Amino acid sequence: MLIGSSAHAQTLFASNRSVDENGFYYINEYAANGGQSTFASGLNNYDYTYGLAFNSAGDLFAVGGGNILEFTPGGTQSTFASGVVGSVGENALAINSAGDLFTISGNNILEFTPGGSQSTFASGLNNPSGLAFNSAGDLFTTSGDNILEFTPGGSQSTFISGTGGEDLAFNSAGDLFAIGGGNILEFTPGGSQSTFASGLTDAEGLAFNSAGDLFVSEAGPGKILEFAPDGSQSTFASTTFEPTYLAFGPAPAPEPSTLALLAVGAAAFLIRRR
Repeated sequence: MLIGSSAHAQTLFASNRSVDENGFYYINEYAANGGQSTFASGLNNYDYTYGLAFNSAGDLFAVGGGNILEFTPGGTQSTFASGVVGSVGENALAINSAGDLFTISGNNILEFTPGGSQSTFASGLNNPSGLAFNSAGDLFTTSGDNILEFTPGGSQSTFISGTGGEDLAFNSAGDLFAIGGGNILEFTPGGSQSTFASGLTDAEGLAFNSAGDLFVSEAGPGKILEFAPDGSQSTFASTTFEPTYLAFGPAPAPEPSTLALLAVGAAAFLIRRR
């Protein structure tokens, strides 16, 4: 019998709307057991550090002070794009499979190539907020009381009307989750709506880990909640700051010893089959 390791734990990152003792914003990270540490500090002191997104190389991007900041896995900070985000309400980030980064600026969605070239992906929206890609590469955002869908080529349609939301996230089954008031709403790919969770007080951000658990930041209460796929709720972390947007780092690659065990197990299975 092959004994392998369980799914590799991912690190959760959280931006915030609190400042440290010097009046600066920061980004925290959380281990799988909820242990908290500071990933980046001394950030701008006049605008929240909000939207978070990872590229495939493990670099973290964050909106702060009207700029898009980039952090290497080791925490080295640089400015990816400056002066492109106008206010704290324009905060979401999302990265597609090609590595292009999308963010909201005013009533527009901007697109940046990995090299930093900027273009306008969509314009004329109504106070958009969340951004999320589905597995087909379509981009979803809120606009007024609607959730809009954009194909990779930029063609726009209304996915859901009369139901807006704040942050957006997809699970592995392709269901879209949205923060709406004190609820988390769930939409199937066909647009059927249900309430996944209710009774939240100050929900700000959503993120799924690779196991399919949904994490939700409750900024005012200073909590990060965890929901199993069946909706069971627990408190992942209680904090002294006000968490806003969430993002999981890439799942670590299996250890060489684990790969060796898998290879041995596969070989043994083939021998038995013969």
